[in-house]
Amino acid sequence: MKKTTGSTLAALVAAAALSMSFAAPAFAQQKVKIGFISTFSGPGGVIGADMKNAVELALDHLGRKVGGLETEVIYGDDQQKPDVGKQVSDEMVKKHQVNFVAGVIWSNVMLAVAPSVTNAGTFMIGTNAGPHQLAGEACNELFFTTSWQNDQTPEAMGKYMQDAGLNDVYLMAPNYAAGKDMLTGFKRTFKGRIAGEVYTTVNQPDYQAELAQLRAKNPKAVMVFYPGGMGINFLKQYSQAGLRGQFPLYSVYTVDELSIPAVKHAALGQLETRYWSQDLKNEANVKFVGDFRKKYDGKTPSFYGAQSYDGILLIDSAVRAVKGDLANKKGMIAAMRKADFKSTRGKFTYGHNHFPIQNFYLLKAVAGASATADPVMEVQKTVFTNYKDSYGGHCAMKW
Repeated sequence: MKKTTGSTLAALVAAAALSMSFAAPAFAQQKVKIGFISTFSGPGGVIGADMKNAVELALDHLGRKVGGLETEVIYGDDQQKPDVGKQVSDEMVKKHQVNFVAGVIWSNVMLAVAPSVTNAGTFMIGTNAGPHQLAGEACNELFFTTSWQNDQTPEAMGKYMQDAGLNDVYLMAPNYAAGKDMLTGFKRTFKGRIAGEVYTTVNQPDYQAELAQLRAKNPKAVMVFYPGGMGINFLKQYSQAGLRGQFPLYSVYTVDELSIPAVKHAALGQLETRYWSQDLKNEANVKFVGDFRKKYDGKTPSFYGAQSYDGILLIDSAVRAVKGDLANKKGMIAAMRKADFKSTRGKFTYGHNHFPIQNFYLLKAVAGASATADPVMEVQKTVFTNYKDSYGGHCAMKW
Protein backbone atom coordinates (compact mmCIF):
# COMPACT_ATOMS: atom_id res chain seq x y z
CA MET A 1 0.00 0.00 0.00
CA LYS A 2 1.25 3.43 -0.91
CA LYS A 3 2.33 5.48 2.09
CA THR A 4 0.74 8.88 2.65
CA THR A 5 3.08 11.69 3.63
CA GLY A 6 2.17 14.27 6.22
CA SER A 7 1.84 17.03 3.62
CA THR A 8 -0.30 14.81 1.40
CA LEU A 9 -2.53 13.88 4.32
CA ALA A 10 -2.99 17.52 5.26
CA ALA A 11 -3.92 18.34 1.68
CA LEU A 12 -6.46 15.51 1.59
CA VAL A 13 -8.02 16.63 4.87
CA ALA A 14 -8.27 20.19 3.60
CA ALA A 15 -9.79 19.03 0.31
CA ALA A 16 -12.29 16.83 2.12
CA ALA A 17 -13.30 19.68 4.39
CA LEU A 18 -13.70 21.96 1.39
CA SER A 19 -15.77 19.40 -0.49
CA MET A 20 -17.96 18.85 2.58
CA SER A 21 -18.63 22.57 2.83
CA PHE A 22 -19.90 22.55 -0.76
CA ALA A 23 -21.71 19.23 -0.36
CA ALA A 24 -23.54 20.32 2.81
CA PRO A 25 -26.98 21.49 1.74
CA ALA A 26 -27.15 25.25 1.46
CA PHE A 27 -30.65 25.10 2.90
CA ALA A 28 -29.32 23.84 6.22
CA GLN A 29 -28.82 27.45 7.33
CA GLN A 30 -31.98 28.83 5.73
CA LYS A 31 -35.17 29.99 7.32
CA VAL A 32 -38.62 30.03 5.80
CA LYS A 33 -39.83 33.53 4.97
CA ILE A 34 -43.55 34.01 4.40
CA GLY A 35 -45.14 37.25 3.31
CA PHE A 36 -48.76 37.35 4.44
CA ILE A 37 -50.98 39.95 2.80
CA SER A 38 -54.40 40.90 4.10
CA THR A 39 -56.47 43.98 4.87
CA PHE A 40 -55.52 45.29 8.29
CA SER A 41 -57.11 48.74 8.06
CA GLY A 42 -60.53 50.14 7.19
CA PRO A 43 -63.77 48.13 7.04
CA GLY A 44 -61.96 44.91 6.10
CA GLY A 45 -59.55 45.11 9.02
CA VAL A 46 -61.62 42.75 11.18
CA ILE A 47 -61.13 40.03 8.54
CA GLY A 48 -57.39 40.64 8.36
CA ALA A 49 -57.10 40.40 12.14
CA ASP A 50 -58.87 37.04 12.15
CA MET A 51 -56.59 35.72 9.42
CA LYS A 52 -53.46 36.92 11.24
CA ASN A 53 -54.64 35.37 14.51
CA ALA A 54 -55.10 32.02 12.74
CA VAL A 55 -51.63 32.24 11.18
CA GLU A 56 -50.12 32.85 14.61
CA LEU A 57 -52.03 29.88 16.04
CA ALA A 58 -50.77 27.66 13.21
CA LEU A 59 -47.21 28.73 14.03
CA ASP A 60 -47.83 27.91 17.70
CA HIS A 61 -49.02 24.43 16.71
CA LEU A 62 -45.87 23.97 14.62
CA GLY A 63 -43.55 25.06 17.41
CA ARG A 64 -42.98 28.34 15.52
CA LYS A 65 -41.07 26.39 12.84
CA VAL A 66 -42.47 25.72 9.37
CA GLY A 67 -41.08 22.51 7.92
CA GLY A 68 -38.79 22.30 10.93
CA LEU A 69 -37.00 25.50 9.92
CA GLU A 70 -36.79 28.84 11.66
CA THR A 71 -39.64 30.92 10.30
CA GLU A 72 -40.30 34.61 9.75
CA VAL A 73 -43.72 35.94 8.76
CA ILE A 74 -43.90 39.44 7.31
CA TYR A 75 -47.40 40.95 7.37
CA GLY A 76 -48.51 43.49 4.78
CA ASP A 77 -51.66 45.61 4.52
CA ASP A 78 -53.17 45.82 1.02
CA GLN A 79 -55.70 48.47 2.19
CA GLN A 80 -58.22 46.63 -0.04
CA LYS A 81 -56.56 48.20 -3.10
CA PRO A 82 -55.09 46.15 -6.00
CA ASP A 83 -52.23 48.60 -6.66
CA VAL A 84 -51.26 48.67 -2.98
CA GLY A 85 -51.47 44.87 -2.79
CA LYS A 86 -49.12 44.52 -5.75
CA GLN A 87 -46.72 47.06 -4.26
CA VAL A 88 -46.68 45.15 -0.97
CA SER A 89 -46.13 41.79 -2.67
CA ASP A 90 -43.36 43.18 -4.88
CA GLU A 91 -41.56 44.46 -1.79
CA MET A 92 -41.95 41.09 -0.09
CA VAL A 93 -40.52 39.25 -3.08
CA LYS A 94 -37.74 41.64 -4.06
CA LYS A 95 -36.66 43.26 -0.78
CA HIS A 96 -37.47 40.57 1.77
CA GLN A 97 -36.95 37.65 -0.65
CA VAL A 98 -39.78 35.62 0.81
CA ASN A 99 -40.21 31.98 -0.19
CA PHE A 100 -44.00 32.20 -0.11
CA VAL A 101 -46.58 34.94 -0.38
CA ALA A 102 -49.90 34.01 1.24
CA GLY A 103 -53.23 35.50 2.23
CA VAL A 104 -55.34 38.05 0.25
CA ILE A 105 -59.04 38.57 0.93
CA TRP A 106 -60.27 40.37 -2.17
CA SER A 107 -60.37 38.91 -5.69
CA ASN A 108 -59.48 42.17 -7.44
CA VAL A 109 -56.41 42.40 -5.21
CA MET A 110 -55.52 38.76 -5.87
CA LEU A 111 -55.71 39.33 -9.63
CA ALA A 112 -53.04 42.02 -9.23
CA VAL A 113 -50.88 40.15 -6.71
CA ALA A 114 -50.81 36.51 -7.85
CA PRO A 115 -49.40 36.95 -11.39
CA SER A 116 -46.73 39.31 -10.10
CA VAL A 117 -45.66 36.82 -7.43
CA THR A 118 -45.66 33.70 -9.61
CA ASN A 119 -43.94 35.50 -12.52
CA ALA A 120 -41.11 36.20 -10.10
CA GLY A 121 -40.81 32.45 -9.43
CA THR A 122 -42.30 32.66 -5.93
CA PHE A 123 -45.14 30.57 -4.50
CA MET A 124 -48.51 32.24 -4.01
CA ILE A 125 -50.73 30.50 -1.44
CA GLY A 126 -54.18 32.08 -1.49
CA THR A 127 -56.20 31.82 1.70
CA ASN A 128 -59.45 33.44 0.61
CA ALA A 129 -59.89 35.08 -2.80
CA GLY A 130 -60.68 32.60 -5.59
CA PRO A 131 -61.21 34.52 -8.86
CA HIS A 132 -62.23 32.32 -11.79
CA GLN A 133 -59.28 33.44 -13.92
CA LEU A 134 -56.77 31.77 -11.58
CA ALA A 135 -58.75 28.52 -11.64
CA GLY A 136 -58.92 28.54 -15.42
CA GLU A 137 -56.69 29.98 -18.14
CA ALA A 138 -54.44 31.84 -15.68
CA CYS A 139 -53.73 28.80 -13.49
CA ASN A 140 -50.09 28.45 -12.48
CA GLU A 141 -48.01 25.68 -10.94
CA LEU A 142 -46.81 28.11 -8.25
CA PHE A 143 -50.35 29.11 -7.22
CA PHE A 144 -52.32 27.07 -4.69
CA THR A 145 -55.35 28.03 -2.61
CA THR A 146 -56.66 26.66 0.66
CA SER A 147 -60.10 28.24 0.25
CA TRP A 148 -62.37 27.76 -2.78
CA GLN A 149 -63.10 29.09 -6.24
CA ASN A 150 -65.53 32.00 -5.94
CA ASP A 151 -68.38 30.38 -7.90
CA GLN A 152 -68.49 27.16 -5.85
CA THR A 153 -70.22 28.42 -2.69
CA PRO A 154 -73.06 30.24 -4.50
CA GLU A 155 -73.40 27.22 -6.79
CA ALA A 156 -74.20 25.27 -3.64
CA MET A 157 -76.75 27.89 -2.59
CA GLY A 158 -78.27 27.90 -6.07
CA LYS A 159 -78.62 24.13 -5.89
CA TYR A 160 -80.28 24.31 -2.47
CA MET A 161 -82.72 27.04 -3.50
CA GLN A 162 -83.50 25.27 -6.78
CA ASP A 163 -84.26 22.02 -4.94
CA ALA A 164 -86.43 23.97 -2.47
CA GLY A 165 -88.60 25.14 -5.36
CA LEU A 166 -87.91 28.84 -4.83
CA ASN A 167 -88.52 31.28 -7.67
CA ASP A 168 -88.39 35.02 -8.36
CA VAL A 169 -85.09 35.46 -6.53
CA TYR A 170 -83.53 38.93 -6.21
CA LEU A 171 -79.70 39.02 -6.30
CA MET A 172 -77.34 41.59 -4.75
CA ALA A 173 -73.55 41.81 -4.49
CA PRO A 174 -70.76 44.43 -4.48
CA ASN A 175 -69.47 45.43 -7.89
CA TYR A 176 -66.03 43.79 -8.04
CA ALA A 177 -64.51 40.54 -9.28
CA ALA A 178 -65.78 38.28 -6.50
CA GLY A 179 -69.27 39.80 -6.53
CA LYS A 180 -69.61 39.02 -10.22
CA ASP A 181 -68.24 35.49 -9.76
CA MET A 182 -70.64 34.85 -6.89
CA LEU A 183 -73.77 35.76 -8.82
CA THR A 184 -72.49 33.91 -11.90
CA GLY A 185 -72.04 30.80 -9.76
CA PHE A 186 -75.52 31.10 -8.29
CA LYS A 187 -77.12 31.36 -11.73
CA ARG A 188 -75.21 28.30 -12.91
CA THR A 189 -77.22 25.99 -10.64
CA PHE A 190 -80.38 28.03 -9.98
CA LYS A 191 -82.71 27.74 -12.95
CA GLY A 192 -85.69 29.68 -11.61
CA ARG A 193 -86.64 33.25 -12.45
CA ILE A 194 -84.26 36.04 -11.43
CA ALA A 195 -86.40 38.96 -10.28
CA GLY A 196 -83.49 41.39 -10.31
CA GLU A 197 -79.71 41.58 -10.20
CA VAL A 198 -78.07 44.56 -8.50
CA TYR A 199 -74.38 45.41 -8.01
CA THR A 200 -73.58 48.00 -5.37
CA THR A 201 -70.45 50.03 -4.68
CA VAL A 202 -67.70 48.26 -2.73
CA ASN A 203 -67.82 49.27 0.96
CA GLN A 204 -71.09 51.11 0.43
CA PRO A 205 -72.41 52.00 3.92
CA ASP A 206 -76.07 52.69 3.09
CA TYR A 207 -78.42 50.38 1.17
CA GLN A 208 -81.72 52.21 1.65
CA ALA A 209 -82.14 53.07 -2.04
CA GLU A 210 -81.43 49.48 -3.11
CA LEU A 211 -83.78 48.09 -0.45
CA ALA A 212 -86.54 50.35 -1.75
CA GLN A 213 -85.94 48.98 -5.26
CA LEU A 214 -86.04 45.45 -3.87
CA ARG A 215 -89.37 46.08 -2.14
CA ALA A 216 -90.82 47.41 -5.40
CA LYS A 217 -89.78 44.22 -7.22
CA ASN A 218 -91.63 42.10 -4.63
CA PRO A 219 -89.47 38.96 -5.06
CA LYS A 220 -90.17 35.62 -3.40
CA ALA A 221 -86.64 35.50 -1.91
CA VAL A 222 -83.36 37.41 -1.83
CA MET A 223 -79.81 36.04 -2.19
CA VAL A 224 -76.82 38.24 -1.38
CA PHE A 225 -73.04 38.25 -1.06
CA TYR A 226 -71.74 40.97 1.27
CA PRO A 227 -68.50 40.09 3.09
CA GLY A 228 -67.03 41.88 6.10
CA GLY A 229 -68.33 45.30 7.08
CA MET A 230 -70.60 45.43 4.04
CA GLY A 231 -72.51 42.45 5.37
CA ILE A 232 -72.90 43.98 8.82
CA ASN A 233 -74.40 47.16 7.38
CA PHE A 234 -76.64 45.31 4.96
CA LEU A 235 -78.00 42.85 7.52
CA LYS A 236 -78.78 45.59 10.04
CA GLN A 237 -80.57 47.73 7.45
CA TYR A 238 -82.45 44.75 6.00
CA SER A 239 -83.83 43.90 9.44
CA GLN A 240 -84.53 47.53 10.38
CA ALA A 241 -86.52 47.95 7.16
CA GLY A 242 -88.73 45.03 8.19
CA LEU A 243 -87.79 43.02 5.12
CA ARG A 244 -86.61 39.82 6.80
CA GLY A 245 -90.12 38.57 7.46
CA GLN A 246 -91.37 39.76 4.09
CA PHE A 247 -88.60 38.52 1.78
CA PRO A 248 -86.65 35.46 3.04
CA LEU A 249 -82.94 36.21 2.89
CA TYR A 250 -80.30 33.70 1.77
CA SER A 251 -76.61 34.51 1.56
CA VAL A 252 -73.02 33.45 1.01
CA TYR A 253 -70.08 34.84 3.01
CA THR A 254 -72.29 37.45 4.68
CA VAL A 255 -73.29 35.95 8.04
CA ASP A 256 -70.25 34.56 9.80
CA GLU A 257 -68.36 34.49 13.07
CA LEU A 258 -67.12 38.05 12.47
CA SER A 259 -70.44 39.66 11.56
CA ILE A 260 -72.67 37.84 14.08
CA PRO A 261 -71.27 39.70 17.15
CA ALA A 262 -72.24 42.95 15.40
CA VAL A 263 -75.71 42.00 14.12
CA LYS A 264 -76.63 39.71 17.05
CA HIS A 265 -80.09 38.17 16.79
CA ALA A 266 -80.75 39.83 13.42
CA ALA A 267 -78.81 36.86 12.07
CA LEU A 268 -81.06 34.17 13.57
CA GLY A 269 -82.42 31.74 11.02
CA GLN A 270 -80.07 32.92 8.28
CA LEU A 271 -79.10 30.19 5.80
CA GLU A 272 -75.69 30.20 4.13
CA THR A 273 -73.62 27.73 2.18
CA ARG A 274 -69.95 27.22 3.03
CA TYR A 275 -67.21 24.62 2.84
CA TRP A 276 -66.34 25.01 6.55
CA SER A 277 -68.09 25.44 9.89
CA GLN A 278 -66.94 25.78 13.46
CA ASP A 279 -68.89 22.61 14.36
CA LEU A 280 -67.21 20.23 11.88
CA LYS A 281 -66.04 17.35 14.05
CA ASN A 282 -62.77 16.32 12.43
CA GLU A 283 -59.72 16.24 14.69
CA ALA A 284 -57.92 19.21 13.17
CA ASN A 285 -60.95 21.47 13.32
CA VAL A 286 -61.79 20.62 16.92
CA LYS A 287 -58.20 21.50 17.90
CA PHE A 288 -58.17 24.67 15.78
CA VAL A 289 -61.47 26.05 17.10
CA GLY A 290 -60.75 25.08 20.70
CA ASP A 291 -57.24 26.50 20.78
CA PHE A 292 -58.30 29.65 18.92
CA ARG A 293 -60.90 30.34 21.60
CA LYS A 294 -58.32 29.75 24.34
CA LYS A 295 -55.73 32.01 22.72
CA TYR A 296 -58.08 34.83 21.78
CA ASP A 297 -60.38 35.36 24.77
CA GLY A 298 -63.19 33.06 23.75
CA LYS A 299 -63.59 34.32 20.19
CA THR A 300 -64.75 31.79 17.62
CA PRO A 301 -62.68 31.80 14.42
CA SER A 302 -64.23 32.42 11.04
CA PHE A 303 -63.73 30.58 7.76
CA TYR A 304 -61.17 33.29 6.91
CA GLY A 305 -59.13 32.07 9.85
CA ALA A 306 -59.62 28.39 9.02
CA GLN A 307 -58.32 28.95 5.48
CA SER A 308 -55.32 30.92 6.72
CA TYR A 309 -54.48 28.26 9.30
CA ASP A 310 -54.64 25.64 6.55
CA GLY A 311 -52.42 27.79 4.33
CA ILE A 312 -49.58 27.66 6.85
CA LEU A 313 -50.01 23.89 7.28
CA LEU A 314 -49.92 23.45 3.49
CA ILE A 315 -46.62 25.33 3.35
CA ASP A 316 -45.32 23.25 6.27
CA SER A 317 -46.18 20.03 4.42
CA ALA A 318 -44.25 21.19 1.37
CA VAL A 319 -41.12 22.26 3.24
CA ARG A 320 -41.09 19.03 5.24
CA ALA A 321 -41.43 16.94 2.09
CA VAL A 322 -38.23 18.42 0.61
CA LYS A 323 -36.43 18.25 3.98
CA GLY A 324 -35.99 22.00 4.11
CA ASP A 325 -34.56 22.42 0.59
CA LEU A 326 -36.38 25.61 -0.32
CA ALA A 327 -34.75 25.61 -3.75
CA ASN A 328 -36.57 22.39 -4.62
CA LYS A 329 -39.72 24.00 -5.98
CA LYS A 330 -40.74 21.01 -8.06
CA GLY A 331 -40.60 18.85 -4.95
CA MET A 332 -42.73 21.33 -3.03
CA ILE A 333 -45.28 21.54 -5.86
CA ALA A 334 -45.55 17.75 -5.89
CA ALA A 335 -45.99 17.71 -2.11
CA MET A 336 -48.69 20.38 -2.03
CA ARG A 337 -50.64 18.61 -4.76
CA LYS A 338 -51.09 15.73 -2.31
CA ALA A 339 -52.83 18.00 0.26
CA ASP A 340 -51.06 15.87 2.85
CA PHE A 341 -51.88 17.75 6.04
CA LYS A 342 -54.69 17.77 8.59
CA SER A 343 -57.06 20.39 7.23
CA THR A 344 -59.74 22.09 9.28
CA ARG A 345 -62.27 20.99 6.63
CA GLY A 346 -61.22 17.34 6.85
CA LYS A 347 -59.55 15.40 4.08
CA PHE A 348 -59.71 16.98 0.63
CA THR A 349 -57.92 16.71 -2.71
CA TYR A 350 -56.68 19.24 -5.24
CA GLY A 351 -57.95 19.58 -8.77
CA HIS A 352 -55.31 19.90 -11.45
CA ASN A 353 -55.74 23.71 -11.23
CA HIS A 354 -54.68 23.64 -7.54
CA PHE A 355 -58.17 24.50 -6.23
CA PRO A 356 -59.67 22.21 -3.54
CA ILE A 357 -62.19 19.51 -4.35
CA GLN A 358 -64.28 19.53 -1.19
CA ASN A 359 -67.68 19.35 0.46
CA PHE A 360 -70.10 22.28 0.69
CA TYR A 361 -72.69 22.51 3.43
CA LEU A 362 -75.88 24.38 4.23
CA LEU A 363 -75.41 26.31 7.49
CA LYS A 364 -77.97 28.02 9.68
CA ALA A 365 -77.61 30.71 12.34
CA VAL A 366 -79.14 29.17 15.46
CA ALA A 367 -79.51 30.38 19.04
CA GLY A 368 -76.40 30.27 21.20
CA ALA A 369 -75.93 28.28 24.39
CA SER A 370 -77.77 30.86 26.52
CA ALA A 371 -80.36 33.60 26.09
CA THR A 372 -77.62 36.25 26.08
CA ALA A 373 -75.17 34.34 23.86
CA ASP A 374 -74.70 35.27 20.21
CA PRO A 375 -76.15 32.97 17.54
CA VAL A 376 -73.82 30.36 16.07
CA MET A 377 -73.55 28.86 12.60
CA GLU A 378 -74.20 25.12 12.44
CA VAL A 379 -74.21 22.60 9.60
CA GLN A 380 -77.70 21.48 8.53
CA LYS A 381 -76.92 19.26 5.56
CA THR A 382 -74.35 18.53 2.87
CA VAL A 383 -75.23 20.14 -0.47
CA PHE A 384 -72.22 18.97 -2.52
CA THR A 385 -69.74 16.17 -1.82
CA ASN A 386 -66.19 16.33 -3.25
CA TYR A 387 -67.24 19.23 -5.44
CA LYS A 388 -64.92 20.48 -8.18
CA ASP A 389 -64.97 24.04 -9.51
CA SER A 390 -66.35 24.93 -12.94
CA TYR A 391 -63.17 26.36 -14.48
CA GLY A 392 -60.64 23.53 -14.24
CA GLY A 393 -61.31 22.55 -17.86
CA HIS A 394 -59.71 25.83 -18.95
CA CYS A 395 -56.49 25.15 -16.99
CA ALA A 396 -53.69 23.71 -19.12
CA MET A 397 -51.69 22.19 -16.25
CA LYS A 398 -51.36 18.40 -16.42
CA TRP A 399 -50.22 16.23 -13.51
